[in-house]
Amino acid sequence: MGHVVIFAPAPLVTVTIEDDAAGPDLHVHAGGQGVWQARMLRELGADVTLCATLTGELGTIAGHLLDDDGVRLSAVRRAGRGAGYVRDRRSGERASILEQAGDPLSRHDLDELYAVTLREAMAADLVVLSGPADEHTLPNDVYRRLSADLRAAGKPVVVDLAGRRLDAAVAGGAHLVKVSDEELVASGHADEASADSLAAGAERLREAGAGHVVVTRAGHPTLLVTEAGASRVHVPRMEAVDPRGAGDSFTAGMAAALADGDDLADAVALGAAAGALNVTRHGLGSGDAEAIRRLRREVRIEPFRGDDAGRLSPDDLAGRVEEVGR
Repeated sequence: MGHVVIFAPAPLVTVTIEDDAAGPDLHVHAGGQGVWQARMLRELGADVTLCATLTGELGTIAGHLLDDDGVRLSAVRRAGRGAGYVRDRRSGERASILEQAGDPLSRHDLDELYAVTLREAMAADLVVLSGPADEHTLPNDVYRRLSADLRAAGKPVVVDLAGRRLDAAVAGGAHLVKVSDEELVASGHADEASADSLAAGAERLREAGAGHVVVTRAGHPTLLVTEAGASRVHVPRMEAVDPRGAGDSFTAGMAAALADGDDLADAVALGAAAGALNVTRHGLGSGDAEAIRRLRREVRIEPFRGDDAGRLSPDDLAGRVEEVGR
């Protein structure tokens, strides 16, 4: 498999309280978007380097946990308050006890992290740009600069971002953008969540600088928009145990395939399979590589002709019936 570098500015330490037969049980993990993407990439066999800042005591803990997970870490270490959360799931729902965003990156820390990322990227097949949990950790323009600099160096950039960070990465010329339907509407690129509007919004992102755009749609087929036009991506629907993390697994699956030299269609199919199976289990960014590759064979990609207002695919119909029943 290929070598993937992930830009992950501020990994989290996550503490979750669960219930089992013996009573309350604490689960401690490294987390955050980039970490969850790295976990799935590792599962799929990719060689992964995580470029991150490790801040204070929580950063030290996160570093040890990432090492235990087998993730190669290229880190900027600094004093201060790290990022993390404590959540209670004993009721079956996530109850937040404490959320700590951590300290924003100083100019010096950011310069060092930027340099580390460029250095590691030169030896990689592909770079994934992930975001921190907090809006104030680093300036949005960093994503434009990184996308542009990596593109100039001939390194494909994959992003799964939202809002102004998304716009910045697109302006820098990101090779592949993954965005959810909700994020595309919230950012103003699409007027509504219909497939026609989302496809038009994805094309606007392409016109703004993105190479290819994937729009995930909960309960509906994913849309793939490229220079050649728009397509629907159909994947068998799984019963969801925990829908969180499906998008990160989708992004990681695409990145793993592209880094390994697969074409875009095969990469999207692997991403769709990874995202679909992620919802069947607890654990963000987790999955079974062989199951993902087998499900990949069942993914269908077909031209999208703007037929949401008329004919409905079986996947679309099932999704709409599900929405009505809520």
